[in-house]
Amino acid sequence: MRWRACALLLLVTYPAAAVIIDRIAIVVGNSIIKDSDIDRDIRVTDFLNSDALNLSNDARKKAASRLIDQGFIHREILMGDYPMAGVQEADDQLNKITKERFHNGAALNEALRRYGLSEADLRSHFQWQLTVLRFIDARFRPAAYVSDDEIESYVRTHESALRRQYPNKDEAELRDEVRSILAGEKINQLFFAWLDEQRKSTNIKYYEESLR
Repeated sequence: MRWRACALLLLVTYPAAAVIIDRIAIVVGNSIIKDSDIDRDIRVTDFLNSDALNLSNDARKKAASRLIDQGFIHREILMGDYPMAGVQEADDQLNKITKERFHNGAALNEALRRYGLSEADLRSHFQWQLTVLRFIDARFRPAAYVSDDEIESYVRTHESALRRQYPNKDEAELRDEVRSILAGEKINQLFFAWLDEQRKSTNIKYYEESLR
């Protein structure tokens, strides 16, 4: 994210004196989302999902919505002094995807090239992704209390499915799994309710109406 700029167009200079216009698409409070941010988000998302690159307006709207939410998260992380994931952790994720999907760095870089991405783009995404996951857990898990009654009710309702999914777990271990499931559901509910409140309380200005 960048701080609010006075102009609606940003000039970004790249090596070899190449200059392109990077238009501000959305202003969210004191932060901006640029066209290049939306483009990069689509490319990374499609790459990780192994989808064909789709730069349609519908894809841009979805990416813009994701970036608005990420802006709220970024602001909260800074205000709450939540920790950022390290570069080495991002490198570990990069090495993992290289091994699991591409087997070597050359194949990874060729795939990235087809999507108009670099290793740096992917590394930055992984670092941010890990940071967000930790923020969500630290921010919302303390309020995601699960009672014994809730666990008992869930087990009664889903016992057959649970036994199939966890055939080797005893009663105590099964209850721990259920507690984790229910806590995860509550964390998601709290997180998305928080995002809704941020959208309601923040001034969002679209400079591209098609992104609404």
